[in-house]
Amino acid sequence: MPRPLWAGAISFGLVTIPVKIVSATEDRDVHFHRVHLSDMGRVRTRKVCELDDQVVSQDEIGKGYEIAKDETVPVTDEELEQMPLPTAKAIEIAAFVDADTIDPVRISDSYYLAADGQVAAKPYTLLRKALERSSKVAVAKFTWHGRERLGLLRIREGAIVLHSMKWPDEVRNPDDVAVPHEVEVGEEEIEQALQLAEQMTIEDLSGFRDEYREALENIIAAKAEGKALPAPADGGKQDKGEVVDLMAALNASVKQARESRGEDAEDATVHEMRPSKKTTKKTTAKKAASSKGTAAKKTPSKKTAVKKAASKRRSAS
Repeated sequence: MPRPLWAGAISFGLVTIPVKIVSATEDRDVHFHRVHLSDMGRVRTRKVCELDDQVVSQDEIGKGYEIAKDETVPVTDEELEQMPLPTAKAIEIAAFVDADTIDPVRISDSYYLAADGQVAAKPYTLLRKALERSSKVAVAKFTWHGRERLGLLRIREGAIVLHSMKWPDEVRNPDDVAVPHEVEVGEEEIEQALQLAEQMTIEDLSGFRDEYREALENIIAAKAEGKALPAPADGGKQDKGEVVDLMAALNASVKQARESRGEDAEDATVHEMRPSKKTTKKTTAKKAASSKGTAAKKTPSKKTAVKKAASKRRSAS
């Protein structure tokens, strides 16, 4: 089990469930050091006081809040820990809501809640089963990294998951980015867009991978071995000023999606948006066959020296 990040309890009415917070995700990014290019020496950040221009050690650094220009109030960690918050060491369930009422834009980081000791086993299971048998999720408040946060509790494969959430006033109004005026879109275009969405529908997201990280690891491995760098990919970017024939683009997209599934791409136009029942059954069968073929072709990617090193670093941590 990964190292616990926090220990406390879930407060559920009069029920208390001792738990530990464990990260539900892991950082798989490739991280770089800042180096001196002439000799590859590490370049580190120096912590310097702007008043006396002296380097200060970590134990000389504290927190301060600027209340006015040239006036800063110091705040200690002890003062923050002693704030009279009921959520300081508790994940306090405040309400239950229907799961489909939660706006995904408000969901932030995710954590697993592990039962802390045998005493927590029964109440933990009770809460888990209650959430599993309903269509509801629990809304909770908790203190994390020096501030009170809103949280969401739900079940994932038998474990209680805590999602950190944005407060209502932290979500910006989408009116700032919406199209400023009504744009006319034809029914045929909408129908073709729906057909494209249907052709691109999948049931399993496990096949997605971080191609940027893989390409970056290949570059690092090539440089480490003194080999030529991989050829750059053709991005095929479209000029921002280019006018797009939307209908032609949709037709071409549907045709491409059908070809990728091994289906008949002939006459993939708006005139074939309502296929007969016989055609629908044939397409469904081909989709199933294509899905099975894709699953059978999945093979583990070849390990590189960079990936092994990254794996060892994660294991060591």
